Amino acid sequence: MPACGTGTKMDRIETERLILRRFTETDADALFALLGDEEVNTFLPMFPLKDIGEARQYLRHIENHIRRKGFYYAVCPKEDDRPVGCVHVSGDDSHDLGYSLRKEFWHKGICTEACRAVIDMLRRTDVPYVTATHDVNNPRSGKVMQAAGMTYRYSYEELWQPKNIRVTFRMYQLNLDGRQDRTYKKYWNEYPVHFIEEL
Repeated sequence: MPACGTGTKMDRIETERLILRRFTETDADALFALLGDEEVNTFLPMFPLKDIGEARQYLRHIENHIRRKGFYYAVCPKEDDRPVGCVHVSGDDSHDLGYSLRKEFWHKGICTEACRAVIDMLRRTDVPYVTATHDVNNPRSGKVMQAAGMTYRYSYEELWQPKNIRVTFRMYQLNLDGRQDRTYKKYWNEYPVHFIEEL
């Protein structure tokens, strides 16, 4: 099976309502509309993009760095090829699932549909598990993780960079290789403030 980061990864995924595809240079405006929005950016590990130039630079970063090791998809409605969101999985040992969506498309199940599709794709690779974290102040993100089949494992407190704010995260995980006893413990081991909540 293909490993995360190989050239055999799927560049296009279709769902009932969506097309997940690679970002291209022509998507700079759409990416800026997404990642330049302060409200959308609230719970993202980056500052809002300031202009189209930064959007183009970030597109190059996606292609040259993120996609070389992991997965990064533009989320497009089938009726319009313009990206309204993104979903990605890191290429490190966390296999961290992340997503963002333009606010006018919130509360329509789009992130859940996209995340499920990416997880289904990962089942055909040798990625053994996928994790995801959300700020406790963003419980709707946790609902997406649950709807995608992930289960809560633990919480931890981190001085979050680059925004330099103290955040309590909840960590979710889905094992793809049948090893249900596995929990990714890096955050638990790295951050001294950690605990298990009764949710």
